[in-house]
Amino acid sequence: MNRIDARFQQLRASNQKGFIAYIGAGDPDLDATHDLAIAFDKAGVDVLELGVPFSDPLADGLVNQLGAQRGLESGTTPPKLLAIIHRIRQSSQIPIVLYVYFNLLHKCGLREFIIKAAESGVDGLLVLDLPPEESGDYEAMMSAAGICPIYLVAPTTPEDRVAKIVRRGGGFVYYISREGVTGMQAKIAENIASMTALIRAHTPLPIAVGFGISNPDQARAVARYAEAIVVGSAIVNQIAEHGKHPDLVRVVAEFVASLVRASKSV
Repeated sequence: MNRIDARFQQLRASNQKGFIAYIGAGDPDLDATHDLAIAFDKAGVDVLELGVPFSDPLADGLVNQLGAQRGLESGTTPPKLLAIIHRIRQSSQIPIVLYVYFNLLHKCGLREFIIKAAESGVDGLLVLDLPPEESGDYEAMMSAAGICPIYLVAPTTPEDRVAKIVRRGGGFVYYISREGVTGMQAKIAENIASMTALIRAHTPLPIAVGFGISNPDQARAVARYAEAIVVGSAIVNQIAEHGKHPDLVRVVAEFVASLVRASKSV
């Protein structure tokens, strides 16, 4: 069983909510990415999303854009990232999703990238700019490799298209709780309850809510409506603040642990 499916099965059996942490791969360097992954696993993170550095991250706000830039400056490339994931697998089975733009997959060769990702220990791909209608045989390749094709649903997605999207996905549905780009917000969106209910009417897949969750109180509030929450920019911001500090991993892991505790207290 895919690690993502297995983890959500465990969460369901224990009546717990999941916590998904996003960081930019290679920020501040790939050794830190490895060490953060191990520390997050120990802190109770259920799924790790690794943003593959890209020069034009159109879905991302400033914090994650700068994180991607730092990843590029550290020399992170898709092959180097897959090598680090293989290294992570020597000591951790935390489910790993790559948050990636299609341009990178196209450049590497879609089939070749998927095969190598599976061999390295990747469990899911979240391709930000690949609509299901234009995915061709992507899902068949993913199924053959045992990787989950994770799709996005937005607040503006009409219900008939929600139904089409969730039928094509695997692992979990990523609900973007706000229009626009990633980033920390002072308040959570007001339509999370209604939109998660709408999505749930069309799929048994777990729903993970992201975009804008920045602190434990927000994590606790959103976890009431979803099977998992996703926090990215707030964690990337911690990495930006402490990136050159020798205690980077410990400080960021403690922050993440506070979010994990909040999401699981519901």
